[in-house]
Amino acid sequence: MSQQHISKQGFPRHVRLLSAEDYKKVFAQPVRSSDRYFTVLARYDRQQELARLGLAVAKKHVRRAVDRNRIKRLLRESFRRHQQYLKGYDLVVLVKPGIHKADNLTLFSSLEKHWKRLNQAVPSD
Repeated sequence: MSQQHISKQGFPRHVRLLSAEDYKKVFAQPVRSSDRYFTVLARYDRQQELARLGLAVAKKHVRRAVDRNRIKRLLRESFRRHQQYLKGYDLVVLVKPGIHKADNLTLFSSLEKHWKRLNQAVPSD
């Protein structure tokens, strides 16, 4: 693939959960959204301008690196497309066993449902 086809938007550091402390905050008291492919844990902070994403794609559930990498790329792309609707959220996405058998369209659809659920769960002022 040539360089010109690669997205300029990427997945910069400021939209990632980077430290163990960031992950701990989300795991402490999360809002949950689950289906047969993913469990999305979220924590809302009204002061936060951006949504941030953390991934937990366990080797235990997805053995082959090529499958784990495909799922992570898919998660990042779906998040990138929807992050303007998720402002204020820190998110951790966990995968479930058997996810590697699902096609990309199915996984995108599943994630879109999670993002919509979370968007509706935003506390009002």
